[in-house]
This record gives sequence, structure tokens and C-alpha cells, in this order.
Amino acid sequence: MVPERYYKPELDVLRLCAFLFVFFTHRMDLAPIDPAKNYWAYHLSLIGVFGVPLFFFLSAFLITELLSREQEYLGKINVKAFYTRRILRIWPLYFTFFFGMVLVTHLSDKFGYISPGTQLAFSLFSGNWYITFNNWLPSYPINPLWSISVEEQLYILLPLLVFYVGKRGLKLFSFLAFLTAYATIIYYAQKPTAGFSGEWTNSFVQFQFFAAGILLSVYLRGWQPQWHIVTRFAVFILGLICWLLASMACEVHADAPHLETVPQAIGGWLLILTGVILFFFSLYGSRPKNMPAPLAYLGRISYGMYVFHITIFWLVYQIFKDELASFSTMIGLYEWKNDVGFAIAFIVTVIISLLSYTFFEKPFLRLKKKFTIIPSRD
Repeated sequence: MVPERYYKPELDVLRLCAFLFVFFTHRMDLAPIDPAKNYWAYHLSLIGVFGVPLFFFLSAFLITELLSREQEYLGKINVKAFYTRRILRIWPLYFTFFFGMVLVTHLSDKFGYISPGTQLAFSLFSGNWYITFNNWLPSYPINPLWSISVEEQLYILLPLLVFYVGKRGLKLFSFLAFLTAYATIIYYAQKPTAGFSGEWTNSFVQFQFFAAGILLSVYLRGWQPQWHIVTRFAVFILGLICWLLASMACEVHADAPHLETVPQAIGGWLLILTGVILFFFSLYGSRPKNMPAPLAYLGRISYGMYVFHITIFWLVYQIFKDELASFSTMIGLYEWKNDVGFAIAFIVTVIISLLSYTFFEKPFLRLKKKFTIIPSRD
């Protein structure tokens, strides 16, 4: 019997949402928004960084779903096939981009410097720990790759857990991950800093979102909410409110200065987690016909968009800023960073990611299908 395909387009749309959150917040690094002039635009952009935990949650949920279905179908997990699938999906683009940037930084000083230690850490998918203990990297375009290191650490653990200890082990791992996450959060809250804090890139902190995705997959057992679109919109707004409270009231600001108290820190991270879950339920179980195909497709190529977008921002706001400023002045747009620059960055990011997906990533995805047991979108 051929296993049933598991593909939910709403999860791709949610991936696009996660990317857009991150895209808006990373723009502020190079084109800041004045909170005095644009109060809500500033705060809504600031919480975009929480799109990364949403990515983590979605990855854990989907991988757990696929592995659980594989176990039910075969009676066991093919660990080797799982690792092969993940390698074919993640490694080609990751290593091509990373070592491409290493080459570029050797040829030009316009993209910063990538030290041998950085190269080793990111080659071993421990780049997040390197940043945690050494601050953000002088080569701005590769900083977002820290989150891929965190995901790869999950991918090493998850199939082994399912293979050796099953769903009971997944539950135990997830609850331990929660305890470890909040013990780590309390540790950081007791050591406030006005400068860089490694809390944001710390795997122990971020694994709470993987744990939540795993537990929801295990406990939902295929259940999906059949909610009206108005209800889903309200749940989405509640998710935004949770993130705004985490940022504005609890002062959890990713890598920004960490000066919150222990109750603020715990409350803030719980609000981020609650927001992630609310965003998930705002779309999960939606009818496929209600998910616009173009948005689902953009979600499908969001891995490439995430990898490339910072480099595009750097080109727009640093390398070619004078040329774009002159062009914007010529057409009468003096606030070019908020108009022309942002639009160009998004369009170019989409185009490059589409080309990468079509001509570079797809051959590996076709090869990946040979090791696929439960068919999905790839």
C-alpha cells in the first residue's frame, strides 16, 4: 500500500508569514524606523524577530508528523533516509552560500570578515554557539545562518528519539527542553547586560519552540480546527498582541540589551511561545482552496529567501546606497530607504530565491524523493 501524501499548504503560507516577520525586522538594522514618527510601525517591525521561533515550531511540528506517519507505515524509522533527506534539502544551499561569502570576503572588504573560527563553527552547524559566546559576526550577511545551526541540532536528535524511545521519549525530551529553556532564561535574567546577550542564539532557549511543535503533533493526533475565517483572523491578531506584549511590556528584544527582571523574562518568553501557537492555529486546518497558491509557493521557497535576504539588504542599504539615493531623489522619493530601497530588496530577494529554488535546489529535491517514505510538498 502506498502511504498517503501529507501536505498542508497553510503551513507553507505560515512559513511565508514567518519570513515576512523576519524580513521587516532585519530591515531595521540598516534602515531604522524612528519610533517617535512611526510608533506602531517601529514596534510591529521590532517583533518580527519572533518569526524565527515560528520557523522552529513549524519545522518540529512537520518533522514529527512525518516521522510519526513513517513509523506507523513501516513500524520503524529509517534514520539513514531521514538524514539523507535533510542533507539534500539543507546542505547544498547552506554550504554554497556560506563558502561563497567566505570567498567574497577574501576578495573584497565590503562584506566584512569571516575568521577561521567562524568557518569551522558554521561548517559544523554550531554557528549559533559561536555567536552566543563571541557576539554577532563582522560579516553581516551570514549572521542569520545561526538559526540553521539550531535546526540542524534538532535534526540530529529527533529521528534518534523516535527510533529508540518513540512518542513517550518525545514527550519526555520536550518537557525537559522546556525546563532547560526556562532555567537558561532565568540565568540570563539574573545577569542583565546593557550590551550583547547570547540568550537569543542559545540552543537551550530556542529548543522550547521545537518542544512545543513536537508536543502539539503528538497530542493533536491529526485533529485540526475547523474554524470560521473571522475566528482565525481574531486568533492571528491575538498572536500579534502576545508578541507586542512580550516586546513592549516584558522587554524581551532578541539580541538587544537584556535588562528585564526574572518575571518579565519568563512572562515575555511565554508570550512569544503563546503567540507562535496562536499563529499556528490561525491557519492550521484551513481549507486548501482558501490558501492562495502564490503565497504557498513563496512559503515553499522561504528557505532561500531567508538565506539571501540579509545579503540583499546589505547591497541595497550599504553597497549601492548612494546610487539608489540619487535615483530616488530623481523620481521625488526622498525617504528612499522606506520606499524604493525596501521594495527593491524584497523583489530582488524573491527573484534570486525563485531562481535558486528552480535551478539549484530542485535537482537535490528530486534526488531527495528517492529517500522519501511519506510524500510531502517536496
